Amino acid sequence: MHANHTKHLWTVEDHRGNDREEIFSKRVKAGKRTYFFDVKSTKSNDYYLTITESKRRMRDDSFVFEKHKIFLYKEDFGKFLEALQHTVEHVKNDLMPDFDFSQFDNQESESEYDDELKWE
Repeated sequence: MHANHTKHLWTVEDHRGNDREEIFSKRVKAGKRTYFFDVKSTKSNDYYLTITESKRRMRDDSFVFEKHKIFLYKEDFGKFLEALQHTVEHVKNDLMPDFDFSQFDNQESESEYDDELKWE
């Protein structure tokens, strides 16, 4: 697979202007984490996804965002989705068959810093 994983500690200001043009973005709030699913374009008008996990942390007297990013290229979309689906099904069906995962469906997480967490 061509998925890259990088780990960075950035402030929001550090990140601005570092990526290619964003075509589409979806934000998923999950407790203390926020996931960003972004479609970006390359110089040659090709497309790829970035999946970013962001957690807000206190550092010295200010907040920083700890981010983990995966780059996913079009030739790996199918393999990635298949592996993710099989892994989730294994947890749900084999490891935790009696757990009610439906309690998490359509659950929105409220957060005191929701409006401050932006990814550009």
